[in-house]
Amino acid sequence: MVQHAYLSISGIVHIYMETIICYTAGESKGNPGQSAIAVYITNDGGEVIQEINHLIGNATAAFASYNAVMVCLQNLQNLYEDKTKTMSFDIRLDSELVAQHLNAKTPINDPGLVPMFIEIHNMRITSFPNLTLTLISNEESMEANRLLKEALDGK
Repeated sequence: MVQHAYLSISGIVHIYMETIICYTAGESKGNPGQSAIAVYITNDGGEVIQEINHLIGNATAAFASYNAVMVCLQNLQNLYEDKTKTMSFDIRLDSELVAQHLNAKTPINDPGLVPMFIEIHNMRITSFPNLTLTLISNEESMEANRLLKEALDGK
């Protein structure tokens, strides 16, 4: 983690925290059907930190997208341990539904997603106070989508 402090003209000390950027994706063939998740983690300079992709069995696309966010947070916890409390993270996901749920903009109508929402919420509270969840387009999530396709195609 890189932190830089600098004194501004106003005399206020500003601290810049490096942001870890995570691209997550989940997909289902058939909805529900065979599903996979992908996580692509970089630093804010674009250097790849970790790539994750695997099948998760029969699930819906929403379940797979939630699962990708959970896997991302769990891997970040494993990589950075207690440092996650003082680091900045941006999870970028291309599922509008999941982004809306996790940013508390729309209610969850599928009761099967509630336990994952609660687990992600609890992880945010206990370990990731500087976490943002950003909705992005499929084009902006090319590497995560590449990993997702590899998992679904068995490569």
